[in-house]
Amino acid sequence: MASMAALFFKTPYSSHSLTKIPNTHFAPTFKVSVSIPSGRKGHQRRLRVSSGLIEPDGGKLVELLVDESLRDVKKIEALSLPRIKLSSIDLQWVHVLSEGWASPLSGFMRESEFLQTLHFNTLRLDDGSAVNMSVPIVLAIDDSQKHRIGESTKVALFDSNNNPVAILKDIEIYKHPKEERIARTWGTTAAGLPYVDEAITDAGNWLIGGDLEVIETVKYHDGLDRFRLSPAELREEFTRRNADAVFAFQLRNPVHNGHALLMTDTRRRLLEMGYKNPILLLHPLGGYTKADDVPLSWRMKQHEKVLEDGVLDPETTVVSIFPSPMHYAGPTEVQWHAKARINAGANFYIVGRDPAGMGHPTEKRDLYDADHGKKVLSMAPGLERLNILPFKVAAYDKTQGKMAFFDPSRAQDFLFISGTKMRMLAKNKENPPDGFMCPGGWNVLVDYYDSLVPASNGKVPQAVPA
Repeated sequence: MASMAALFFKTPYSSHSLTKIPNTHFAPTFKVSVSIPSGRKGHQRRLRVSSGLIEPDGGKLVELLVDESLRDVKKIEALSLPRIKLSSIDLQWVHVLSEGWASPLSGFMRESEFLQTLHFNTLRLDDGSAVNMSVPIVLAIDDSQKHRIGESTKVALFDSNNNPVAILKDIEIYKHPKEERIARTWGTTAAGLPYVDEAITDAGNWLIGGDLEVIETVKYHDGLDRFRLSPAELREEFTRRNADAVFAFQLRNPVHNGHALLMTDTRRRLLEMGYKNPILLLHPLGGYTKADDVPLSWRMKQHEKVLEDGVLDPETTVVSIFPSPMHYAGPTEVQWHAKARINAGANFYIVGRDPAGMGHPTEKRDLYDADHGKKVLSMAPGLERLNILPFKVAAYDKTQGKMAFFDPSRAQDFLFISGTKMRMLAKNKENPPDGFMCPGGWNVLVDYYDSLVPASNGKVPQAVPA
């Protein structure tokens, strides 16, 4: 079986200016009308079966890498400007912005964009149309940094190793309303929200927005950069494979056979709708995650085994890493996850139970209603072009010895294996029921939890947010 690294053709990109996006991103279309239930009585949604890829928000990818010929000039310029040192999460947002995942944003949000995002979950474009934007993409600075910037209209952004990353120009500095931001993004200000603790609580009291000029492609040198395909690269790959539909599946957990069943069943449904070559974008989140999540490197090892074992078809699957940090902001955040996949060429998005959710940080309950994510996606302004595919409920069918779609008429035949139960089995080196997860993938999970066992000095290796 081909390795995961060989599942896609990697096109070298030196830079992606707006004028250089290949025309093949916007292939001509044919139309076939298909009716599916919308969830409202008596109402049918009409899907358009199309042979081309969906256009990015705003009609084109907004990519912010400077031309290669200007990189040395921009590095020299950066050295002369007031400096802002980026945190690891800040750098991940620079990565997101630079490749066009947040198109049509041209940089960190100015106040008008921040307020539209916070209060409306949309951005109004010059032509009067609106695109979805549910999560603020902002850069915080403190009083001393604001003072050093003074009257400058530009600042330079540096990474933790003091390398110039980007120039932020035509800047605007405005107050950072932390409490309002937290309340509107998460629906609560309860203590213990992971992203808030990591990136907001101790952040500066000011936000700085402006247009980004990113000097070089963001790299992490962790052995996984080859999987970090930009939206333009993904569009090239989908076009190379003659995809007439792209369905995206985001995850931040290991893939079990229930997930695989959902993905293969989705492809079957799309073929029945009239598509000829639907391609799966298996798109694990690769930015910040909370410390008790399985780290990205281990998840990618597990995904590789899933493909090697033939659980998913390499010919119809593209594996890539989505560089966004994770907020765990439920129905608000899942809109961002869906919107970003439009920019990568996906016109179908698979959504499950409690997407982007988590347990309440101070109470013994889920923070969000498990069904609200998929309901919000089906109604979200600016996402009308994206077809939402709600999960069917999959569970372990004891009579068949495999994962299957839950049949309530014989509920006694099904076993629900929660993420907590899965982690407990892996930690104890116990095997799940045959057919729950491919053996190679399960062994990776066991190895990960085994790596957290206390060493001879009694210290437990710490899981590092990825």
